Amino acid sequence: MVRMATQDLPPINLETAPTEWAGEMRYVARQPILNLSGRLHAYELLFRDGPEVISAGSCENSIGPLLDETVIFGLERFTNGFPAFVRCTAEVLTRELVRVLPPNLTVLAIAESLELTSDLVETCSKLKSLGFRLALDDFTGVVHPLDGLVDYIRVDFSAPTRVGREQLRQRLDADPVTLVAKRVATQEDYRRARNEGFTLFQGDYLFRPALLTNRKLPANRLAHFEILQNLYRDPVNLKRLSQLVMQEASLTYRLLRLVNSPVCAIRQEVRSVESALIIVGLDTFRRFATLAILCEANSDEHHEILRTALLRGRFCELGARMCRLDSAEQYLLGLFSLLPAMLRLPMEDLTQTLPLRDEIRRALEGVENHERCLLGWLEHHERGDWASCDAIVEANRLNQEKLIRRYGDALIWAEAVLRSAVTS
Repeated sequence: MVRMATQDLPPINLETAPTEWAGEMRYVARQPILNLSGRLHAYELLFRDGPEVISAGSCENSIGPLLDETVIFGLERFTNGFPAFVRCTAEVLTRELVRVLPPNLTVLAIAESLELTSDLVETCSKLKSLGFRLALDDFTGVVHPLDGLVDYIRVDFSAPTRVGREQLRQRLDADPVTLVAKRVATQEDYRRARNEGFTLFQGDYLFRPALLTNRKLPANRLAHFEILQNLYRDPVNLKRLSQLVMQEASLTYRLLRLVNSPVCAIRQEVRSVESALIIVGLDTFRRFATLAILCEANSDEHHEILRTALLRGRFCELGARMCRLDSAEQYLLGLFSLLPAMLRLPMEDLTQTLPLRDEIRRALEGVENHERCLLGWLEHHERGDWASCDAIVEANRLNQEKLIRRYGDALIWAEAVLRSAVTS
């Protein structure tokens, strides 16, 4: 397998969004919250004050860092215009610091364990009247001062017993509050949460679908993998590659849609696969053909899976130079990291058909080698596991601030590509 040369990417010329993250970038991660139809309802934003390691007793993931104005102005860019669940301390609520946030996009998550005085309850009522929504977090079913005031009740699905959750549902039957199941780890947990009356879901279950171990890769997917193999051969047979792509009508449509979008920044309209190869060049064509194939692979699954794969691919690509890794390989590593969630096949069944070096294949299969350091950092970042992020940074002598900046840039790029690649 020929290793691809590292190259600098052209600037992203978007018409409706900046190409980079403006202002100071903070330690912010986001976790999707999906509804019963699998559509995105909101994100929970997880925060960290700075690069120092957080002790177990500190106020991790509170709203404080979001109150920096350079991040406030970027709130919609973190959530793509969807609501943001943010965890609030008593101080933030008492001083009404959250009023600098847009009420229509902000859900104030208040821990059940937080001691609420009558003044604090009154403050919560006032914030609700201003348009903020309230969520009672880590609810265990006990009587609470915010009963009747909150819009959401979030339950740690890994903690309460089923009996406790059933009691909770019976108690809330007459209340219009929405039940959110947190930390839903598997598809089995997800089905159980649905059966128990939860209507919003958050956790790793989204990226861990029920795998079909006896299923063969569909014929059209095999054709897409053949295109990938031809894309990364050296030298590339342009005539054969064009023929393979054109045999897949929907793939051709997606590819041309991407190449003609502002993300690619091509000044003339591209109408055929051959002209795309000639006009944009082989390196750019590789990237966008790979994107189109990934979009096709995800066509039957949640858009959030594709959004996360795009974010991972771009982040790994942008950070490759920091780790002395190949940017093109890192781009593919990030993109392909969620192929099992898209195709519902084990990663080990997929890696042998991908045009990758053995080290990248092993990284996809979960081996903690150097090639996987950026993807590993991002996976921990997605969960707000800051201590594990710190360990990877220290072990690989990385610059944490630069990683955070690359994450912000990747967020913007991924959303722009998703708008161009996914048809309504």
